[in-house]
Amino acid sequence: MTGYRQILAVPGMASLLGVSFLARTTITAVVMALTMHVVLRLNMSYVAAGSVAAALTAGLALGGPLLGRMIDRRGLRTVLLVTVVVQAVFWLSVPVLPYRALLGAAFAAGLLMVPAQPVTRQAIAAMTTAEQRRAAFALESVQGELSYMVGPAVVILCAAKVSPGVVAWGLGAAIVAGGTAIALLNPPLRAEDEAGAGAVGRPPRREWLGVGMIAVLTMAFGTTTLLSGVDLAIVATLEEAGQVSWAAVVLAVFGLTSVAGGLIYGALPRPLPAWLLLGLLGLVTIPAGLADDWPWLCVAVVGTGLFTAPTLSAVTDAVSRLAPAGVRGEATGLQSSAQSAGFALGSPIVGVTIDASVPAGGFAAAGLAGLAAALTGCLLSRRRPSPRPPTPARRESARRTDATHVP
Repeated sequence: MTGYRQILAVPGMASLLGVSFLARTTITAVVMALTMHVVLRLNMSYVAAGSVAAALTAGLALGGPLLGRMIDRRGLRTVLLVTVVVQAVFWLSVPVLPYRALLGAAFAAGLLMVPAQPVTRQAIAAMTTAEQRRAAFALESVQGELSYMVGPAVVILCAAKVSPGVVAWGLGAAIVAGGTAIALLNPPLRAEDEAGAGAVGRPPRREWLGVGMIAVLTMAFGTTTLLSGVDLAIVATLEEAGQVSWAAVVLAVFGLTSVAGGLIYGALPRPLPAWLLLGLLGLVTIPAGLADDWPWLCVAVVGTGLFTAPTLSAVTDAVSRLAPAGVRGEATGLQSSAQSAGFALGSPIVGVTIDASVPAGGFAAAGLAGLAAALTGCLLSRRRPSPRPPTPARRESARRTDATHVP
């Protein structure tokens, strides 16, 4: 654990992870809060609740690169101010909005969600050395797993005690508090030797959004497609066995083993390629469908859990290495968008498979989706060397070359 102590000893790192955990935990609970509001307060169907969740997710997917680009150009505090105000207005309005207005407002709230996760990743890349980065991103992945375990559970517990409207107000207050705390902390998003990256102009997308970056984004999409599908397959398997009440236990085992896997991976002496980790994640997920009751399912998801956080960590590390400092916000935003799209599409894809076959087919579909993304990422990564981040001298040389060819 010496490596992790060194990471936490980096000035500002412990406070960044603490504040980020508050913000991310509340953000992971927004879908559950809106679902319970639509079902319990508006007395509408789960299909209607799913439509609101889909609108929010679509906004999140589109908003990632938009907010990242704004951070690159306008700075962190400006973006946080805008998003915090939008979230405050949205969550104060949720209890009084009619359903159709809620659909549009949910999309806008997703589009301008407080960018806690991308900002944390940018700050980690800026605050750590190349040797420290893998362990730091492993901690970030563990933080994400813990937030997904805590956030929705707290909302469900609160909804059982108070009205969904009060839960919405409380959640909105927590999101605003998290975003405000990040703004007050104002972590650096560029290392000291990258401070002048903005002054030389943004590199064109063709210089950094090449085959290597597309490979990593494909794997980011594939990872969350798999994870979203596994969650649904777990519930379907237990429902068929008449044991759906044990789903929380299985998901807790899944989450805890992911935390353990992330900590183990961060302590390894050498990194592993993201495509290899994702491929192993897909392979160990497929046989989980052989479990037919909750004790065996707890055992079956251990393998999937152990590779979850390491895969997410490796993908994040790869994005940080491939993105030049001047566009790191946009690059991490694209990663968040790819992961949001994977979460949105994973459940429907696996759901169709389960309906057409058996719950075990859900694990197979999720695992095969991960394997397909890993294979694609591997082939794209080996197609040609990943582009090096362009230097100001290289960009100036390219501009002069282009100018000499102008007729």
